[in-house]
Amino acid sequence: MALTLSILALLATFYQSYLQRVHNQKSVKPLVQVDLIDSDALLAVYVHNNGIGPYIIKGLSFQQNGKVLESIEDCLLINPRLYQSVPVTPYTPKTVLPGSSLVVFSMQCTLDDTKSNIEAIRKQLSVLTLTVKGVDIYDNQINVKRSFEWFQKFATKVVLE
Repeated sequence: MALTLSILALLATFYQSYLQRVHNQKSVKPLVQVDLIDSDALLAVYVHNNGIGPYIIKGLSFQQNGKVLESIEDCLLINPRLYQSVPVTPYTPKTVLPGSSLVVFSMQCTLDDTKSNIEAIRKQLSVLTLTVKGVDIYDNQINVKRSFEWFQKFATKVVLE
C-alpha cells in the first residue's frame, strides 16, 4: 500500500511540474502585431509587442508582386536616407520588449513633400506584405503576416463625370 501511494505521489508531482511549465510558458508569451500609421506628418510601420514576454525577431521578409525580398530598401524606390528602418536578419536578430516596438519603416513628411510625392510613397507601400518571423524565450515560433493595403485608404479617388 505504501508503495502505491509513493508512486501516485510521484506521478502527481510530475504532473504538477508539467502544469507549472505550461503556465510559465503562457505567462511570458509575447502578443505581436504589425501597426501601420498614416497621418499628415508620418508614414510608419511598426512591429509592436503587446504581451508580457520579450519577442525575438529572427527575420523580416517583404512580398511584392510575388517576389520575396529581405529588406524594405529593395522594395521601395525612395532614397533610404529619407526614411528610418531597422534591418533584421538571422545574423542580427532584434528583441522587442513588452510594450515596445521595432521600426520597420518610418518617414517623417515635411512641408517640402508634395501630396503627389506622399501618394507615390503610399502606393509603393500598399503593394507590400510583411512577414515577421520570431520566437519567444522558450523558442516557440511566432510568425505574423500583414498586408500594407491599408495605405491605399488615403489615396486620392478619381471621380469620373
